Amino acid sequence: MKNLSRFTLPIALAGLMGCHGHRATDAPAPKRLAPMAPDSLWNLAERAFNHGKWGAAQKQFDLLGPLLTTTDPRYLRMHFFLGEILFAQGNQLQAVREFRRVADERPEDPLAPEALLRAGDAYADLWRRAELDPTYGETARTVYQEVATRYPNTPAAARAGLRVTELAEKFAAKEYKSALFYFKFKADDSAILMFRGLIANYPRSKVVPGALEHLVRSYQRLGYAEDVKETCAYIAQYHPDPAGPLRLCPPTPAATPGGSGVPEQH
Repeated sequence: MKNLSRFTLPIALAGLMGCHGHRATDAPAPKRLAPMAPDSLWNLAERAFNHGKWGAAQKQFDLLGPLLTTTDPRYLRMHFFLGEILFAQGNQLQAVREFRRVADERPEDPLAPEALLRAGDAYADLWRRAELDPTYGETARTVYQEVATRYPNTPAAARAGLRVTELAEKFAAKEYKSALFYFKFKADDSAILMFRGLIANYPRSKVVPGALEHLVRSYQRLGYAEDVKETCAYIAQYHPDPAGPLRLCPPTPAATPGGSGVPEQH
């Protein structure tokens, strides 16, 4: 019995191992999914983009990127779409890189002016409040001016001009708030400099009537009668609304012949 048991255990183990190995050998190999063709990926990405599914669209474009050559007509459109997706997700600086890639790698492409305009929009979106640091606003203005220079007489250039006007209003509002701060604390000399600079640089801004009114008040507080007279002549010519700053002026202000428009400071 002892001798028999010495052989039965190894035989049994060998049988088990043999059965296990047989199962492993006969098990079907897992199926590997074939990579999707570029056309299929593009259709999925574009469909997701058109439905505002930014994450899904970005995922498909990321898969598509290595499959497209720079000569593929979809290459620039892909980067433009990625710029729009990043912009919508709040990643403006990354969006700028995608838009600039379109405009700078293929500047003659019809998509380039629009891409450059959107780069300016991304910078402008980062300057949301006039009282904050205007660095991004200044960069946006530079990019919009680049659109007008590189692509004159295009729809993108026309829209860039409108954007510059909108930015000018924000720059004027920023200067106006700063000037009001000095005016409030009766630092009239500093306030006068800022009000005059605002009027000269942004004469069509909505805040100019208010700036003129405070400019007259500052001159009056300091007793600068001649400056009041010159400023009122400017007001009578360019802002004659009697309910505006003109109400602070003498009844018949004398116009200054040959004046530059903004009264000189003494």
